[in-house]
Amino acid sequence: MLTKEYISEVKTNGNGDLKRLVETKSDDKSIVFILENLGYLPDDFDDSWVQDLLKSENKKVRLNAIKTIGKVKNENNIAILLQIAKKDISTDVRREAVSSIGRMRSKKAIPALIEMLTDNDPKIISQAIRGLLVFKGDEEIDKKLKKLIEHENETIQAVIRKEYFNKKNISKDKLKHPESYDYLKNTVVLGDVRDTLKLIPDESFHLTFTSPPYYNARDYSIYPSYKAYLKFLEEVFKLIYDKTKEGRFLIVNTSPVIVPRISRQHSSKRYPIPFDIHHFLMEMGWEFIDDIIWEKPEASVKNRNAGFLQHRKPLAYKPNARTEYLMVYRKQTDRLIDWNIRQYDWDTVKDSKVKDGYETSNVWEIMFYLGITLSGRTFHYNLFVHTSKNGFSLQSLTHLKVAA
Repeated sequence: MLTKEYISEVKTNGNGDLKRLVETKSDDKSIVFILENLGYLPDDFDDSWVQDLLKSENKKVRLNAIKTIGKVKNENNIAILLQIAKKDISTDVRREAVSSIGRMRSKKAIPALIEMLTDNDPKIISQAIRGLLVFKGDEEIDKKLKKLIEHENETIQAVIRKEYFNKKNISKDKLKHPESYDYLKNTVVLGDVRDTLKLIPDESFHLTFTSPPYYNARDYSIYPSYKAYLKFLEEVFKLIYDKTKEGRFLIVNTSPVIVPRISRQHSSKRYPIPFDIHHFLMEMGWEFIDDIIWEKPEASVKNRNAGFLQHRKPLAYKPNARTEYLMVYRKQTDRLIDWNIRQYDWDTVKDSKVKDGYETSNVWEIMFYLGITLSGRTFHYNLFVHTSKNGFSLQSLTHLKVAA
């Protein structure tokens, strides 16, 4: 039986035994298992028999053969790996070949890595950049990498910008990163959000969670046109961007909205709000992090398919809209999220850790229960909100009394 322990034992006997072991296996699955479990290989490891596996039709065999060759770090393999990187039909195999060249950290690998900077696949170019950054400071290499700031791929641009063109962030925030202004805590402000935000110092917010007005769906939000509505949102989100601390978050709760038809001779119009605002959020510097879907009970939403229930005409089918979106964005920064976390003391970090039972998917089910009782001349409304999935339960109870 083929086990990790057996492979380790064979490896101690030398390359000859390993080669014979592979030759006795006719199935690709066993060969992959052997390659995956070779572990550490000494510099004098003879990988000639591994090179024969580069001709395999099985992508996993070729991929693991390259990983094995890369462990040896034999400079004589650079030419072989370069040919694989240029000609293999699998992107994964090509990328691993470039990565193996880079991991040699050898100046002899520089010409091959530079050659791969002209590849059509951004993932291949990114691996070549990674290998060349080992030699950052070399005038010729820096010159070639800096030119990639004009590359059409946004990920490549971001890497080069961070490595060569990013100025050190000079924060406008007079406070330390974890802190907030006391006068902003537990404060409710009535006014035009565009005017109010201008009164707040830049880099004051850690998180903005907002559910913007739905376009002309409520009396409190009347706009002359959908274009004017989007322009309003763009202005607000740009101000929020300026007021948000480096690397902190914006969560936008919204969904497509239906503007009813004015008569039976006209049709209603559905506007895709979350999709129409996404592009200008990205353009102003928000980085898209996640999308979370709120799933509501069907009884809580407007019935859109009552007519379809009768006529069953396929072109007129309209499902009931049971979902809303939570679109999660982060203010653009070259710093990783760990940097934000490190700005806090250990006790705060420890106390903020999420306990077991958290929601593991991006679909959150929300259920509402409404109970109404009559007592004397007073109505009692009990609104029960329950979210439960994968063991997570969040409950809140609101009790209102209204005189009859």
